[in-house]
Amino acid sequence: MKTIEFSVRTSRKEEWVDITRLIDAELAKMKTAGGLCHIFVSHTTAGITINENADPDVMEDLFGALARMVPRSGYRHAEGNSEAHIKASLVGSAATIALQEGELQLGRWQGIYLCEFDGPRTRSIRLTVIEG
Repeated sequence: MKTIEFSVRTSRKEEWVDITRLIDAELAKMKTAGGLCHIFVSHTTAGITINENADPDVMEDLFGALARMVPRSGYRHAEGNSEAHIKASLVGSAATIALQEGELQLGRWQGIYLCEFDGPRTRSIRLTVIEG
């Protein structure tokens, strides 16, 4: 098992950051052949998702859907960012993808996104590769 961590700086309150190329670069440093790559964001107001990276409207539609599902106010949490915690829970904090010859086995239109819900912040992403 190999693990590496890197940071991503976000620039807005809510945004999607395509981190696919960053992950590819980190995997190249790890010199791994095949197995599974687990991607984890270690924060409670950010998430990881895999979705279409060809048409940016898809991610904007996802933002809109989450905004309609989770209003900004009406919560008990004193910090005032409850909606960010809820959205992060809905999206999830991790994804696992097969590796073949060191490359992520994503579909043609898929990308890996860091989902920021309480930025701007610096977020830590941990990659764990289980070779096999």
